[in-house]
Amino acid sequence: MKEISIHDVEGFMIGNAQNEEAATGCTAIMCKKGAVGGVDVRGGSPGTRETDLLDPRNLVEEVHGVFLAGGSAFGLDVGSGLMEYLEEQQAGFDVQVARVPIVTGAILFDLYPGDASVRPDQKMGYEACKNAEIREKLDGSKGAGCGATVGKCLGFDYAMKGGLGTFAVQAGDLKIGAVVAVNGFGDIIDPNTGKRLAGVYDRENQTFLQSEQMLLNQMDNQTNRFQGNTTIGVVITNARMHKGQASKLASIAHDGLARTMRPSHTFVDGDTIFALSTSQVETDLNVVGYLAAHVMEQAVIKGIKEAKGIHDIPSFKDIHP
Repeated sequence: MKEISIHDVEGFMIGNAQNEEAATGCTAIMCKKGAVGGVDVRGGSPGTRETDLLDPRNLVEEVHGVFLAGGSAFGLDVGSGLMEYLEEQQAGFDVQVARVPIVTGAILFDLYPGDASVRPDQKMGYEACKNAEIREKLDGSKGAGCGATVGKCLGFDYAMKGGLGTFAVQAGDLKIGAVVAVNGFGDIIDPNTGKRLAGVYDRENQTFLQSEQMLLNQMDNQTNRFQGNTTIGVVITNARMHKGQASKLASIAHDGLARTMRPSHTFVDGDTIFALSTSQVETDLNVVGYLAAHVMEQAVIKGIKEAKGIHDIPSFKDIHP
C-alpha cells in the first residue's frame, strides 16, 4: 500500500472555492460519468440534500456530484452550482428531454467567526467545479474547511481552527481516498500517538482541556454553546460495489471520525459521510472498508495540521510551530 494524491483516484474531479475574508467556502467532488453512491448520516443535527436518492430502494443508480459546504442551511445552494456545471458537461440522468445531474451534499456551520451574511451559493459552487479542472492543492483552510473550527464545548473563546483534509492510498489496482471538512464539537486526537492535536484550548495558560470532561462538568448547565459543529466528508474509490455496499462503506468510514474525534457523532454534530465509486476493480470489500476508515482518519489529521488560524482562533500550526 502506498500513499497517492487524492487527484490520482481516476474518474473524479475535486475543487475548492472560498471567501477567506468571510471565512466560508465549499468543496465539489464530481464524477461526470456517474458513480455508485451511498451515504451514512451519523450526527444528530445534519443538513443534507438529496440523500434519499442514495437509498438502495430508490431508482437512481449513479451520482454525478457531491458538495461539502459551509454556510449552514444556506450553503445547500451550492448544489445548484454543481448542477449548472455538470449540465454544461452533458453529465446527468437521461430523462429523454434533458440530462439531470444527480447532486447530493451536506453542509456545516461556519457562520461564526466569519461574516454570517456571506454564505456559499450557486456561484461559489460553480467556481469550485471550475477549480476542479486544475487539480489544485486542497488541504487546509480552504473550501468547506475555510471557516471550520473544533473544540467548542466552552464556546469559541476556547476553540481551535479546523480545516479540509484529503488522503488517498493505492493497494494493487485498488485506489481509495477521503475528503473531509473537520468542524467537530470535540477534540482531535492522533490515534497512533494519543496526542491531542486540536480542541478545547486555554489560550492564557497554553494548555488543552478535555472536551469529554468539560461536557461532564456541564451536565446540569443548559447553554447554547454546543451549536456550530458538523464534520462532513466523502470517500472515493474504484472498487466494484452496488448502492447498498456504498452506504455500508460510508458507515465504516465513520470509524475514522470516531478514532480521531472525542466525542464524535453528538446530537449537536451533523456528521455525514458519502461514498462514491467508479466500480471498476473487483476486490474484497472488507479490505475496502478497512482502508476507508484509514484514509478518513488520516484526512482528518491532515485537515487539522494544514489549517491556518483565523480571527484570533489558533490553529495546530500556531501552538505547535
